[in-house]
Amino acid sequence: MINRKTIFFFFLCSLLTSHFSLVFASGKTDAEEQKPINNEWLLCVTQFDYSMLPPSQRISGYVITRNLLDSLNSISYRFRISPEYAYYESYAWWQSVNAAAKALSQKQDERSLLLYRGDPQWRYQINVKKIDSDIEKLKKDLAKKEVEKPLVNIDPVFSLVPANVSGNFPDPPRSGGERRFCQSQKADAFLTGSIREFHGRFIIALRLFVLYANSYVYEDEIIFSLDDMDGAVDEITGRLSSALSGSKPAVIAVNVNPPEAQILINSSYAGKGIVDEREHPPGRVAVAVSAEGYTPELAETDLVPGEITEIKVSLNPLLYSGVNINVPGESSGVSIYHGALYVGEAPYNLRIPVDTFGYISAETRNGRAAQIVFPTYNAPEETYDFSLKLKMPYQAGQKRVNKARERYYWSWAAMWAAVMFAWSSSGNFKGRNEVIPYTSSYDFWNETKTWSNINTGSMIVLGAVAAYNIFELARYLYTSTENATPIARPEKK
Repeated sequence: MINRKTIFFFFLCSLLTSHFSLVFASGKTDAEEQKPINNEWLLCVTQFDYSMLPPSQRISGYVITRNLLDSLNSISYRFRISPEYAYYESYAWWQSVNAAAKALSQKQDERSLLLYRGDPQWRYQINVKKIDSDIEKLKKDLAKKEVEKPLVNIDPVFSLVPANVSGNFPDPPRSGGERRFCQSQKADAFLTGSIREFHGRFIIALRLFVLYANSYVYEDEIIFSLDDMDGAVDEITGRLSSALSGSKPAVIAVNVNPPEAQILINSSYAGKGIVDEREHPPGRVAVAVSAEGYTPELAETDLVPGEITEIKVSLNPLLYSGVNINVPGESSGVSIYHGALYVGEAPYNLRIPVDTFGYISAETRNGRAAQIVFPTYNAPEETYDFSLKLKMPYQAGQKRVNKARERYYWSWAAMWAAVMFAWSSSGNFKGRNEVIPYTSSYDFWNETKTWSNINTGSMIVLGAVAAYNIFELARYLYTSTENATPIARPEKK
């Protein structure tokens, strides 16, 4: 007769079995999450043609090319349009199906070769059964690959090929060899160009070949003077970046107060006060604004393709503090420099913006000089006093720091030699002193006394050498820092 404990035990087992089946069923399924492929879009920049430039102007061509390549760093991704996506999707599908078909064909050939191996019948049956099982799996895998389309990354990361990153630029391919060139460089596209001279101006021409279209999809040309190089490079880079990124260009507009403020966009001059809407490559952009008498500002933002980004900046007027520069004991003839700019003779009063550092140097005709660095505190219209003590600089070629360093190193070596000698003499003395109570030899007692004197002398020498080492260290630190410009504090009024 089944009791209650047995019924409870079977009920518990069935509950645990159903629980574990749910746990394992909630794990990974056959339909794994598909990961995108082709996550990088590589561009190869070939060597530009400078043969039509005069030899004296080729250096300008190199500079133009370098600025153009540096501007490509603003591109961060490539948006694949439908034809390009379809090309990479079909290519990846063909590779996947081809690999699965090859694996199936090899396994079928392996099954056929079993007849000629001469294995015993029992082993032949086992091997055939195992290979037939593998063939069925490969057939299912091939059928799956034939109906499954790979997932291609629609906006891969844009970057140059490793050769370009290392500073190497291959020669452009001849006509008809563009596709093989892209495949050999493992690039999705290549950019080639030329720079030639035209009546005192430069003409730069660019051509972009893409692998998916097997043709040149972008050609551009611009003429400019050397003075307009930055603006021309920005203009042609904007159009090229639009073609390389595969998306619409972004639009930026800048409005600054005061109207006379100078505006730089990515270190290129853009205008004063107001910059009307202009196309710009998508990505990170830095807008620097400055005006005389105002605190400069730097604004950074990300430009989105096809969108207008308006940047408004209001500069804050600079606040100034007064600084009195005095040279005690000198009535005249002391020249004062603010940085590298001569401003007058001591005593002199400067007006310096608050929350900045000032560098002041004073010199006399006989060569005496002094320098200080000081902070100006956030206290507008306050006046601070600083005094400079002039001294004659050491003559060039004395190598005072090198000599002080050498003396310190020698004193350090001498101290370690003294330490080793003191340690050795102390060990000899202690060893002999411990034996004296057990011997009556008069000569041994005299030798122990001699070692006692040697030990005492070695300790004295060690102390003297250590003191000399400390002295040389202090002199080396003083010598190596005495010409450093001190950070001065305002004198108390």
